[in-house]
Amino acid sequence: MTSTETHLPATHNAAEYLAAIPTVRDIALHQPTAIRVFEHLGIDYCCGGNQSLAAACAAVNLDAHAVLLALEFAAGRPTLPQPEWGKASLELLCAHIIVKHHAYARRELPRLLDLATNVLARHGETHPELAAIHAALSQLDTEINQHLAKEESVLFPYIVSLERSLTSPDVDPVSCYGFLPDPVAVLSHDHEDVGALLSHIRQLSHNFTPPLGVCLSYRIFYTGLQELEHDLRQHMHLENNILFPRAIMLEAATAFAVA
Repeated sequence: MTSTETHLPATHNAAEYLAAIPTVRDIALHQPTAIRVFEHLGIDYCCGGNQSLAAACAAVNLDAHAVLLALEFAAGRPTLPQPEWGKASLELLCAHIIVKHHAYARRELPRLLDLATNVLARHGETHPELAAIHAALSQLDTEINQHLAKEESVLFPYIVSLERSLTSPDVDPVSCYGFLPDPVAVLSHDHEDVGALLSHIRQLSHNFTPPLGVCLSYRIFYTGLQELEHDLRQHMHLENNILFPRAIMLEAATAFAVA
């Protein structure tokens, strides 16, 4: 690594990767895109930044491999291979969803709402669909934040404890909602609502195609909406098709499911 740029080592081994990179402070200094990732994850890169990424992740109970993936994604040049999520641990998958998709939604939704407000104020009279897009985006923001809170405070910790109990007899998973199919059904319904809102926004924006001659903010807004839809659909795919079915199978195969 030089003093002016970050070059994370190209290795396919996560342990080697973690051992080769410098302190969290150095990463923040030489890779500006890392700062936003650290801030969203609660990783101290300033006063407490004189420690390895592995140590910093352990301090806030994050999976270091998943954080590496988030840093690579933020840098726009992934080198660490993606795990096969159908085979990776559920703990790694939950951490990946939080550091990549949850953090993205929390970062982008407020930014897009600000853009929506500005674009509506400037172009609303000639493009009335902007008011409907603003309303749908506001509803999406509310529903997404409620959804993420359910996952991070209740569902994901239970799934992680369920998996850890297989190798740690001291871990006793306790569910506050009965069997997993019940909360999964609620969260899957949330996904259907989110998907409907995304489709509605796509339709209102004519497949995210800005009108001719509009300002740069208008075009940036539509590009952001398209990127948001892409990330949210990836997010929902990982949960609906991989995380939820695997977690339900794991619960059914153990003696820890509670009514």
